[in-house]
Amino acid sequence: MAKIYYDKDADLSVLRDKVIAIIGYGNQGCAQALNMRDSGLNVIVGSIEDPSAEKAREDGFEVFPIAEAARKADIIHILIPDEIQAGVYKNDIKRGLKAGKTLMFSHGFNIRFKRIKPPENVDVIMVAPKGPGVRVRETFVEGFGTPALVAVEQNPSGKAKQHVLALAKALGATRAGVLETTFKEETETDLFGEQVDLCGGVSELINASFETLVGAGYQPELAYFETLHELKLITDLVQKGGLEYMWKCVSNTAEYGGRTRGKKIITEKTRKTMKRILADVQSGKFAREWVRECKNGMPNLKRMREEGAKMQVELVGAKLREMFVRKNGVKPPIV
Repeated sequence: MAKIYYDKDADLSVLRDKVIAIIGYGNQGCAQALNMRDSGLNVIVGSIEDPSAEKAREDGFEVFPIAEAARKADIIHILIPDEIQAGVYKNDIKRGLKAGKTLMFSHGFNIRFKRIKPPENVDVIMVAPKGPGVRVRETFVEGFGTPALVAVEQNPSGKAKQHVLALAKALGATRAGVLETTFKEETETDLFGEQVDLCGGVSELINASFETLVGAGYQPELAYFETLHELKLITDLVQKGGLEYMWKCVSNTAEYGGRTRGKKIITEKTRKTMKRILADVQSGKFAREWVRECKNGMPNLKRMREEGAKMQVELVGAKLREMFVRKNGVKPPIV
C-alpha cells in the first residue's frame, strides 16, 4: 500500500532560505508558482521571452532567462513540455547546477528514460499534482488542494524527503494527501493510463461507438449524445464514489446491460494488448519512438491531429455544443 502524507508531515520552514526557480510559466508553471508564493516561498520564473513570460511579470514574478534563473536558484523546478526538457537542461540548466542544489520535476519521463542525467551531487525530486494546473490553483484558492505524488530519485543532501514534502505542502497537496512513489513507477503508470484508458482508449471507444450507431442509420446528433456527451455524467459518478456507486446511480436496465456486455468490449485479447503496451512503456520502446517523432518535427502527430479534426463526431459535436451557450451569450466553462 502507498504511504500517504498530510500537512502534519511537512514543514515549510525547511524552505525558508531557498530560492525556487519555476522553469516555464504554462499551465502547471503558473499554478505551482502562484501557490508556492502564496505559501510564503521565494519564487522566481525562468522563461524564454514569450507571452507566458509577460504573464509571469503581470502576476508579479521576477522573470529571468532560463540559464540565469537556474544559477540563482537553490531548487530548479522544470515545468516545460517533456519533449524539450532534455535540450533546455543541456543548454541552459546543467551548467547552473552545483553541489547542494535540487532538480525538481512534476513528471518523471526524462529522468526515467535517462534523457536527463543529473550530476550525483544534486538532489532530484518530484511533486506530481494529479490534476491540470487550473485545478491545482483553484483548489488551493478554495482552501483545499489537489492530491499529488512525491518521489526522491537522488538524495546526496540527506534532506530531499523533507524538501519534497514541504514543496508539496506549499502547493496545497498535503491538504488532500500525497502518495509516495518512485520516478519509475510514476512515469510508467502515467504513460500507460494515458495511452490505454484516459486519452487513447476512451477516444477510440467514443469514436467507434459513434460510428457504429451512425453506420446503422441513427441520427448523428443522437449518436453524439449517447456516446460522447453523457460520458462525463458517468465519469463524474465514478470519480465521486467508485464503479459500484456509478452502478447504483444508473437504471437497472443500464446496469444489467453494462455489466453483461462490457466484457464483450474489453476482451481477453484487449487485456493482452494492454500488457504489450505496458511492456513498450517499461522497456523504453515508446519513449524512443516519441523522441524520434519529436526530432523529425512530429509529422505523425500533426497528421493525426488533422485527421481527428475532420472526424464526424467532432463536426457534429461542434454544432451541438453551441446549444449549451447561455442566453446571455456566455459559454459555460469547458470541462
